[in-house]
Amino acid sequence: MVIVLPARTSTAAAILAGGAARRFGGHDKSRLVVEGRSIIIRQMEVLQQVAGEIFIVSPFASRFTDLDVPVHPDRIAGLGAIGGIFTALEVAQSDYVLVVACDLPFLDAGLLGRLVELSADGDGAWVRSTRGVEPLLSCYRREARATIGSEIAAGRLKAGDLGSALRMAELSGDDLARFGPPDRLLANLNTPEDLARLR
Repeated sequence: MVIVLPARTSTAAAILAGGAARRFGGHDKSRLVVEGRSIIIRQMEVLQQVAGEIFIVSPFASRFTDLDVPVHPDRIAGLGAIGGIFTALEVAQSDYVLVVACDLPFLDAGLLGRLVELSADGDGAWVRSTRGVEPLLSCYRREARATIGSEIAAGRLKAGDLGSALRMAELSGDDLARFGPPDRLLANLNTPEDLARLR
């Protein structure tokens, strides 16, 4: 079922694809094939249902020339996840910015839409799993970029700690599970063993 939320025109989606993927020999993780399709194609199909603006944050623009989406390098290089989030909020034109890691093959439009809804009363919303909060399966209000910039300037560079500076709603437990098995929704490809298991 295609879900089109009222907030779609005011929502952007950023795919963060800046990692070196050393465990995959430098191979672009977003192009790994899961269940017959590359992850980034799977992601774009879902993100188009909930966001009117889609772009990629990556220093490797040449990897994505076949995709009809803008690619933006990090505004501040070398910061990892928090740098990607900051860049996404800086370049987005929309009020709400979904941020997803490029190695999540099983994004769900309903889950992403719920994160947008939960963001309305604060600075954003993210998933909380058994691993903790998921800063790269999240939605941020664009206006939070100033606070995130201040955190970076202060040397507080762990994306998972942004909850101490931002008002972040959480999606967890039964509320998360209604969108599907959490282990599948949150499955990511950190190692070749992860890829073998998901294929």
